[in-house]
Amino acid sequence: MLHPLRRVENMEEKEVAVAHAPVVVGPPGIDLVERRAREQHGAAAAAPGATRSVGAGTRAVPEEPDRLRTCFERDLDRIHHSKVFRRLAGKCQVFISPDDDHLRTRLTHAIEVCQVAVSISRPVGLNVALTAAAATGHDCGHGPAGHASEGALSPFVEGGYHHAAYGADVVLAPLNLCAETLDAVRNHSWNRPAPATPEGEVVAWADRIAYVCHDFEDAAAAGIVDPTDLPASVADVIGRDRRTQLHRLIVAMVETIAETGTVALRSTEAEALAAFRAFNYERIYLRPEAVDQADRAARLIGALTGFFLEHPAAMGADGQGLAPGAPEATAAAVRWVSGMTDRYAIAAARDHLGFVDAALPRSA
Repeated sequence: MLHPLRRVENMEEKEVAVAHAPVVVGPPGIDLVERRAREQHGAAAAAPGATRSVGAGTRAVPEEPDRLRTCFERDLDRIHHSKVFRRLAGKCQVFISPDDDHLRTRLTHAIEVCQVAVSISRPVGLNVALTAAAATGHDCGHGPAGHASEGALSPFVEGGYHHAAYGADVVLAPLNLCAETLDAVRNHSWNRPAPATPEGEVVAWADRIAYVCHDFEDAAAAGIVDPTDLPASVADVIGRDRRTQLHRLIVAMVETIAETGTVALRSTEAEALAAFRAFNYERIYLRPEAVDQADRAARLIGALTGFFLEHPAAMGADGQGLAPGAPEATAAAVRWVSGMTDRYAIAAARDHLGFVDAALPRSA
């Protein structure tokens, strides 16, 4: 219920509404801290190598600056409001379409990466808005079933399908984001070129820190591993529970950046993180059951892409007017299938390809 509030300012009566009782921020006529002022303040407080927010930012299609938000704050807002970001809720992190609602999805992973990245960037004077935007959007290029989709989609994309590059160059392109945000998304994976900004490099580290810690926690919750299984080379350095692990790794990154002036992690924690990741690959990602489900998912995704490129009309408006098998139909089919959630892809395989339940991937 809105509560009307009547007050008089400069002899002119104005009517406003409040949600609850009036909450006073200050006397009438508060000076707004608009974009220009915050850009100047941010630049003065930033580390020498931090990326500066300037006007509307460098975008493929030039825009006018926003009155209140910096260019990277606008990027973050656009990603938050996008369908591609919301669909990450239905894309798996490790477990395909899990029944347990507490297991991570790509959406919760992106949120956690953002938390880690901002916790590193803020105290060392980097651009927090750029860090948050890049971290939030970093996995928008992932298809259904996680990394299994990359190999399945690669035959249909010149040069192969990489979720980081595809996310920046295709999936997020309609949002007209700043060049620095797209660069950080495009190059957050460690098998990609180095990001052009220190904020992008922080996101690359934050992604690895977040997924190594929370994938282990999810696997333990699913009964695949036990916290006591973690090698001493990991546990003795960063602990056995996610909260402790994240805290120690974040603090170590912040202290390393402060001491060296470089986005890096000191060797003790870096070696523990590498050992942790190797453990996860052996015991979680590459265990036989997980490999079998990834193979099933890859066959499904590849078959769906082949179907839609030959039957573009089945994609509705996205395939309208496209000739079956044409390059344009292939590109549209890749966009269509890569945008699917796990459950939507499984339903499409049933509906269009006649997949039976025994052939479908499932959480394992």
